[in-house]
Amino acid sequence: MKRVTGVALVVASALAACSTNKVPERFHTLVPADAAVPAQAQGLVYIHPVGIPPQVDHAQWVVRQADESLLMLEQDRWAAPLQDELRGAVVARLAAKWGIVDVKGMLAPSGPMLSVHIDVQRFETTPGREARIDANWSVNSNQKGSDSLLCRSVIQEPVSEPGIAPLAAAHRRAAVRLADEIGQQLTAIRQGQRAACAQK
Repeated sequence: MKRVTGVALVVASALAACSTNKVPERFHTLVPADAAVPAQAQGLVYIHPVGIPPQVDHAQWVVRQADESLLMLEQDRWAAPLQDELRGAVVARLAAKWGIVDVKGMLAPSGPMLSVHIDVQRFETTPGREARIDANWSVNSNQKGSDSLLCRSVIQEPVSEPGIAPLAAAHRRAAVRLADEIGQQLTAIRQGQRAACAQK
């Protein structure tokens, strides 16, 4: 009995040591901490759930290495599913910069309504190099006979510093740029102007 107790104590001590040395997980978000909401909405829109490539649709960060392989980082994770993080970042920027408010969870108005689909083709994180978002997105109206706008955004934010924090900041900047390209077209349509994809 004493021998069994001794073995149990050794195992318990080993587990305690492992838990003590465990590197804490870090959670990152694309939504800025200082996202402002306008006092009065200049326009309303419905942002559909965002499509994310399956290669990066994980809680853990997936980074591209020098040999083009992908590495999943166990200690660095998204605070929410990546599609929700990106959608939340776009919604926050549309409200803060363009005064356009997402109607998800609200009682949708019965009049004309614009909606946006975002389908991300590439969401790449390359340490010491860049954060990249390639996305197809469209603006549609519920008005019969209205034209749809289909655009593509290729956004690359350079990163020269090592570590994950600069990459997270670069992805936040990329999300802002994506939202601004969408917001510019939503505003043009709302004001009766001709909307057109940005020239690359």
